[in-house]
Amino acid sequence: MIKKLACSFLLITPIIAFTQSTYLPLGSEEYHFIDRLEIKQQKNTDLNFSTLKPYNRRFIVQEAEFLDSARMGYVDSNHIDHYKEWTDLRLNPIDDYNLKTLLMNNSEWVTGSKEDFASKHPFLKAFYKSKANFYEVDQPNFFLAINPVFQLNFAKEQNNGNLVFLNSRGISVRGSISKKVGFYTMVTDNQERGPSYFQSMVNNTRAVPGVGFYKPFKKSGGFDYFDARGYFTFNAAKFIDFQMGYDKNFIGNGYRSLFLSDVGNSYLFVKINTRIWKFNYQNLYMELMPQFTKKSDTLLDRKYAAVHHLSINVTKWLNLGLFEAVVFGRRNRFDFQYLNPIIFYRHIEGTVGSPDNAIAGFDFKANVAKQFQFYGQFLLDEFRINELRKTPKSWVNKFGIQAGAKYIDAFMIKNLDLQVECNRVRPFTYSHYDTTANYTHYNQPLAHPLGANFTEFIAVVRYQPAPRWMLNATVIAYDKGLDSLNSNFGGDIFKPYTTRSGSEFSVGGGVKARCINAMASATFEFKENLFFDISAQYRTYSVQGIKSPSNTMLSAGIRVNMARRVYDY
Repeated sequence: MIKKLACSFLLITPIIAFTQSTYLPLGSEEYHFIDRLEIKQQKNTDLNFSTLKPYNRRFIVQEAEFLDSARMGYVDSNHIDHYKEWTDLRLNPIDDYNLKTLLMNNSEWVTGSKEDFASKHPFLKAFYKSKANFYEVDQPNFFLAINPVFQLNFAKEQNNGNLVFLNSRGISVRGSISKKVGFYTMVTDNQERGPSYFQSMVNNTRAVPGVGFYKPFKKSGGFDYFDARGYFTFNAAKFIDFQMGYDKNFIGNGYRSLFLSDVGNSYLFVKINTRIWKFNYQNLYMELMPQFTKKSDTLLDRKYAAVHHLSINVTKWLNLGLFEAVVFGRRNRFDFQYLNPIIFYRHIEGTVGSPDNAIAGFDFKANVAKQFQFYGQFLLDEFRINELRKTPKSWVNKFGIQAGAKYIDAFMIKNLDLQVECNRVRPFTYSHYDTTANYTHYNQPLAHPLGANFTEFIAVVRYQPAPRWMLNATVIAYDKGLDSLNSNFGGDIFKPYTTRSGSEFSVGGGVKARCINAMASATFEFKENLFFDISAQYRTYSVQGIKSPSNTMLSAGIRVNMARRVYDY
């Protein structure tokens, strides 16, 4: 069904297409810098739509170029009224370096001079003519960038005789035709043996975190998997963008998301994004896979989901969002009523007899004093106010809350950025009365990796002391309620809530598990998009106060055009 819908769009777009762009891959180094730009500006309406990820390359280049020209005193007549808002942006030399890097890595949309992007000594006169791209074609009606993708990382884990490793090799291709149709693909072949708790997760879920299908890698205890992503984009009207492909999406402003996250496997999707005045409205239709146990080369079942998100710039510093999603409670059948791009899903769910799992939510983001950003999400799976008044711990009150803050240039130290976040999700949130309509895909959650019945605290410190150096420290601590042998306490969202053990539940109830995961890393950018990483990690995990052996791990690696693999769960 998703394929048929996409084909219909593709047939009509060549006639009505406008300028269109590819998207900045999730996890790219530029994301944090774009965060800094948004907070420093405070009064920018375009970047305030950054709740929806990945980012459109064209939009971020337009903003970056305008800010760069405004600081230099070059502002066209269309923006002269806003000139004073940008002259005090207070970008330091490291920010200037990051700004240049952002433009260089998205050069197809740069309208100014590109002389600084050219390499002084191209390889064999044909490759790396541009510092950012291995092979690049930049013509008025055609852009193409081809890059190698590589990551090699080795680590030693305490009390583990086997070496932890990741070996990824592949290629990425992106481009545009007449700036009307965009395309992107990334393909990697991977062999990975993660830390011991990572291997336990794979064995329990039958999926590699963040990926999915795998095969055993020889007899090493590692996993061999292929990761292929790609999409086409086009613009059907001045304000309406279409994207169809196989990849991931993220909705939120935090380290985690309670709405839609990128922690799981990729999926086939069609996305429609309407951006006009103070509104950004996104429709996302996804083809997913219900939980399964794969025993042979058999065709897996499908399920479907539809998502709406409306983002509103209430003021130039405050953004509010409304979210709703439904997972269809039927295998291998798309319900055409959910193609309605505007009407609320809860009404449709009732119309068709309430067989599906509908959730809704609210999010906000406020940029304050050009140094702070406060953000949050409220997820509502099921909420009965009368039940809550009578029985506050009733299982039917299924909701989650996120609250967080970012502080850039903290304590007057340039490029020292802090972030704190708390996530709390009640038992049975995201679950359903059957195993098809739960909020999952390919044996992994669609939102938070912990599922439900947990409280999590996250603290992140980022420091860039010099243009090519980045230091990062992250501490994640959580309490989660696990199930006992014969009791369902609401933490496993794959289990039907009809198997619950009682009617009253508290967050963290059941078999109590506690985890602290502390990670620190240093990254050096030797050449454009060529990074050397060293990191240390310490993780403790206990169940009912009984501690498992702690995980202490030291690692080092090299990567090219890839985000660093982290084990942050």
